[in-house]
Amino acid sequence: MGINDERDIEANLQIGPTDKGMVRLFIYGDDVEIPMDFSPEEAEEIADEIRAAAQGARAVKPRR
Repeated sequence: MGINDERDIEANLQIGPTDKGMVRLFIYGDDVEIPMDFSPEEAEEIADEIRAAAQGARAVKPRR
């Protein structure tokens, strides 16, 4: 499975700080819970990557 492969799976995402000073991405769906903890510095790097991906996505002409 790659970044361009679509799947018919629903999941939810929560993002927030933990009581241990980490940033948690919590992905959950029908039978799965995935907590992913990052240091604040790592979270900022991820945020930069998300912003860069959003900018790249704006440049793509969507196929219909």
